Amino acid sequence: MGPAWCEWLEVGLENTPVLETWRELEKMVATYFPGRGTLFEETYLEGKAEGKAESILSVLEKRGIGIPQDARDRITTCTDLDILTLWFDRSLTATTAEDLFAEA
Repeated sequence: MGPAWCEWLEVGLENTPVLETWRELEKMVATYFPGRGTLFEETYLEGKAEGKAESILSVLEKRGIGIPQDARDRITTCTDLDILTLWFDRSLTATTAEDLFAEA
């Protein structure tokens, strides 16, 4: 059974009791329905967020900027890719980790 069919079925199951069982079975295929909140998409986006957060920390560390634990926690727990992209851009010129979070 193809990944598209698996994900199509998940979308159709919506909030039925069998949805969680189906999601457990899906963990080995990729997404074909972006924007629908399927397990594949959630897993993919989590990985992208983790990678972006690691990049932010790496840039700050390589630039010799100290990262307090509260800033590190805020960066690593963020799952919003738009915010992480903004913080990454700011990490290239920031003088402190707190500069990432400044209001526009």
